[in-house]
Amino acid sequence: MHVGLGLPISDPTVLLDWARRADAGPFSTLGLLDRLVYDNPEPLIALAIAAGATSRIKLQTEVLIAPLREPTLLAKQAATLDRMSGGRFVLGLGVGGRADDHIASGTDLRTRGRRLDEQMEIMRRVWSGAPYRTDCGPIGPAPLRPEGPEVLFGGFQPAALERVGRWGGGFLAAAAPSWAGGLFDTVRRSWADNGRTGQPRIVAQVNVALGDQSLIDDARASMGAYYEFSGRADYMLAGMLTTPDAIRSAIKQFDDLGADEVMLYCYGSDADQVDRLADVTT
Repeated sequence: MHVGLGLPISDPTVLLDWARRADAGPFSTLGLLDRLVYDNPEPLIALAIAAGATSRIKLQTEVLIAPLREPTLLAKQAATLDRMSGGRFVLGLGVGGRADDHIASGTDLRTRGRRLDEQMEIMRRVWSGAPYRTDCGPIGPAPLRPEGPEVLFGGFQPAALERVGRWGGGFLAAAAPSWAGGLFDTVRRSWADNGRTGQPRIVAQVNVALGDQSLIDDARASMGAYYEFSGRADYMLAGMLTTPDAIRSAIKQFDDLGADEVMLYCYGSDADQVDRLADVTT
């Protein structure tokens, strides 16, 4: 079981400290959330900077809201980060659901799923090195693999789960162990139904805060603000794990369900959490 860290979004200036500590520790991946109409760092830029400050750890968007973005530029950005990080970049994608993000980007909330499928067709063509159109040549740089960087999909709806088997390398599951198993099974069926060999990579997510009460209060405030739009902030906050035993238990439960990796998402900005969480996971 691999364990990664989800970076806090409340203060971009602390992220390099988090990244360097995580790279020196036992963690497999750094993840970063996405929003447009919110006070958070843009994930592709932030992870590119983190890539330059680290040497081995993977860098993962979790999830990048693809329908807000133009696909050829996104393909170029992802391929650049893939090449310059030595293949450490993982492109986690989702459709989002916040109306204000779509207002600001000038995109249609109602067609976001169809747009993501269209984007994947375009990005795969760009990454393959084929001309963009008959009147437009290839768009570089070439990624390390012709199919592009590893792509994971997040979501809960049937269309999102089916997308894993059709386009992705795996699944990002922001779900509690009590109901994540059914999602994992659906994703594996989609994988088989699409004639894929092997198995999809399954990445689970747990929200954590580990430290004194002031840190936990800070994390809860940040997380509550992030999820306020949903009307389910209290439910999300109830699932935040704040003790070593609870975190170890969640990792064990996801391991038993067959997950390949668990991302420990942090909303409190204190980088000393990196060391505390390293002690929990080793």
